[in-house]
Amino acid sequence: MTATPTPPPADIDPRLLEVLVCPVTRTTLDYNRARGELVSRAAKLAYPIRDGVPIMLPEEARSLEDGE
Repeated sequence: MTATPTPPPADIDPRLLEVLVCPVTRTTLDYNRARGELVSRAAKLAYPIRDGVPIMLPEEARSLEDGE
């Protein structure tokens, strides 16, 4: 069984991060470079970044675990 390669951390334009907000709560997002996600603490969701594009759909977001 071969391991699935981990994609490299996604980079995002800092100016884009300044204007993006959570589509659920309209609050600011934190950038988690290691996971390649934009995190909404208020909604407890992490939005993926695929090929440098933030996927800002709640149904595509990962629910945050307690303590994340």
